[in-house]
Amino acid sequence: MTDGEVTALDLGRVLLHRNSTKGGRPSEFPLLGRKWDLLPGVFAPIYDVSTQLFTAWLPYPIGGSFLEIGCGAGVTAVTAALRGCARVTALDINDRAIENAIQNARRHGVAERVRVLRSNLFAEVPQGERFDCVFWNSSFIEASPNAALDALELAIFDPGYRTHAAFLNEVSAHSAPGGRIFLGFSDLGNGQLLKSLADQAHLELQTVRSFTARHPVTLTYQLLELIRT
Repeated sequence: MTDGEVTALDLGRVLLHRNSTKGGRPSEFPLLGRKWDLLPGVFAPIYDVSTQLFTAWLPYPIGGSFLEIGCGAGVTAVTAALRGCARVTALDINDRAIENAIQNARRHGVAERVRVLRSNLFAEVPQGERFDCVFWNSSFIEASPNAALDALELAIFDPGYRTHAAFLNEVSAHSAPGGRIFLGFSDLGNGQLLKSLADQAHLELQTVRSFTARHPVTLTYQLLELIRT
């Protein structure tokens, strides 16, 4: 297929199929110079480069605190601890992802510094707790507002961009004074809607890093910083 024939939903369905294929997923994978455990039903960071790119690009606050929304297998959260963050909190709505992230934190010897919680966005973050860095590798492919999706599908699709709206509206309350907020995004996402939602939340979007992949189609991954206005 050419670029013009492929929609974001098409590519999202391909990614979902790869993640869902029974027997075709490994139980362990290499990424960023380390090996990681992968449990069934958890988004696999090996079928696209977003996790690798964003995890490598993030400016981790050494000695500070780090919060990740949608941690999946735990690659970014564990890397944050390995890079020197003193306190890491990893959140996900998928029970298997919680188990997977805990397993990888133990595997890499940082379990005492990585707290993993089952949470719908910030719901289970203790009241008043704030972080030096907040990050979400977002489910940037927009789905129909009426779509009923399971936990794995929600790692790829966001019906009506409701989760993006909630994240943008709530994230500032969980960012420490002088803290930084980052969003992993792509031009497969609805950038115009994201900007509108950010404006409503009094946040400005700034591109920190980007990378254009050209196979099988051309798409650009973006690490965005959200600046409070």
